Formats: sequence, C-alpha cells, structure tokens
Amino acid sequence: MAWVSAGRMETFLAVARHSSIRRASAQLHITEAAVSAAVAYIEKQLGAKLVAKAGRGIVLTDAGRIYAEYCRGIIGLMREAQAAVLRADTGRLRIGVVATAGEYVLLRPLASFRDRFPDIELSLSVQPRDVLFAELHHHETDLVIAGRPPDGTDLVVRARRPSRLTVVGPPHLDPLHATWLLRGRGSGTREATLTLLDRLAITPPTLTLGSHGAVLAAARAGLGVTLIHSDAISSDLESGALHLLHVEGTPLDRPWHAITSRTPTPTALLFLAHLLDTELVGDDAFEAD
Repeated sequence: MAWVSAGRMETFLAVARHSSIRRASAQLHITEAAVSAAVAYIEKQLGAKLVAKAGRGIVLTDAGRIYAEYCRGIIGLMREAQAAVLRADTGRLRIGVVATAGEYVLLRPLASFRDRFPDIELSLSVQPRDVLFAELHHHETDLVIAGRPPDGTDLVVRARRPSRLTVVGPPHLDPLHATWLLRGRGSGTREATLTLLDRLAITPPTLTLGSHGAVLAAARAGLGVTLIHSDAISSDLESGALHLLHVEGTPLDRPWHAITSRTPTPTALLFLAHLLDTELVGDDAFEAD
C-alpha cells in the first residue's frame, strides 16, 4: 500500500470539517476536482470508503471518522515539530536504537535528516531494548527506535513502522529439532523466541550469540535456525544464503516503534515529523501511532 502525503490528509480533514467538497475546495483554494481526487486516492490506498452522500452534502463513514482522527494526530505532530524548528535546528538529538533497526531501518532516514538539518548535533546509542528504555526514562536519550515499551511506563509510542519476525535457516534443518540461535539478554527478539518455543511446547538446544550479526552469521553457516526481523534478511533470502522456514504461529507482527518520554524535546519532535513525511523519507516512513 502506498503512503498518503500530508497534503492529501489536510485535504481530507477539510472535507471532514465542512462535510462538503465545495466548501473544502474554497478553504484550500483548489478546485473541487482536486479535492475529490485526493479523497478518492486515499480511499483507494486504504481500501475503505471514507465518505458517503447525505442529501446535498456528504458525511464520514465509520472508517472515515477513524481515519480523520489519525490524520488530526499526524498533522498536529508535524505542525508541532515545525513550530519548534527555530529552537530545534541547531540543537542536539540523541537517538537510541536496537541493533537491527539501527542497521536496516534508521540509517537512510537519519542521513536525509542530517542533510536537512546539518547544524543539529546527532548521537546514536545502539543498545538492547531494555537498556534503551531505561536511558529514555532517565532522559539520557531523546527518542528510541525499538519494539513496544512495557506497559505501565511513562514512555509514549509516537509512530510505528510495520515489520515481522520470521524463522530462517538452512533449508535442510527442521526447526522443531534444530538448535535455535538467540540474541543476548535484554533483547526483545530473544524474548519473542523463547515465548514461541514455549507455545510450540518444544525444548530444542539453544545457542546464545549475543549480537545480531553473530546470529545471522551462525545461521548462514548452518549452526541453527533463528527468529529475526524481516528487514534484516532480504539480501540473504535473495542470495539463497538463508531460507524462510515454516513454523506454526509465524511470522509474528512486530512493528518498529518511535518512542519518546511524555515531554519530548523539540529535536525529537522535529525528527518524528521527518520520519512521518513520506515525500522525504519514502518507503522508510513511519506512521503516526
């Protein structure tokens, strides 16, 4: 599914506010045909009907009302960040990221962000998930890219990007009896793997290798199978170095999350707006939570 630009979201919100294509076009100073085209484009991308005729006007469907709330949040976040630019564009941004997201999800958006705001001082902390959440809780970092934070914390998920956990390894290995290769303690993927093994009611041999790179190298060498984010294995699957293995209950939906404290810094808001901007970030863009 293609992403929807902020401009089209603003057009849809104008239609939602006025319950009229004509009044929305007058507010936005564009043609009625352009407004109708924007709404039709969004409906096509979502695969859902957002508006319906009602007398001489239109009303939002249930799906339209839900989507309008999301659009308000996305646009509001972008505007909040834009308002902070004068304070943020020469500040400091400290990002914490788990290893897989740091290597396969964050680098391109971070590079384009640096091109836009070269005077912002950037620092990157690559740590296990639990360490990152502790850093964010103690205001030692401004924004974290990782799995979902635990419930009952003061951390807030601001945006997300779809991802899945899949089982990979050499094609001749039976995942129910092979060695399972694990990340180090504190890794969300390790916890997901152990939970999966419990659900499968199996106790295979395991080998903890710690780093993401070591786990992948061991899987390529035939030492075992592993559960890993789909973002990390596209080149291995294309080359045939690794194969997807069928395991009941997989793949698992495990989106990446952009997380801040309840009082995000101006630079964190600026980076969030960048992550949400599909025209700048393209396929690497996140969606507002």
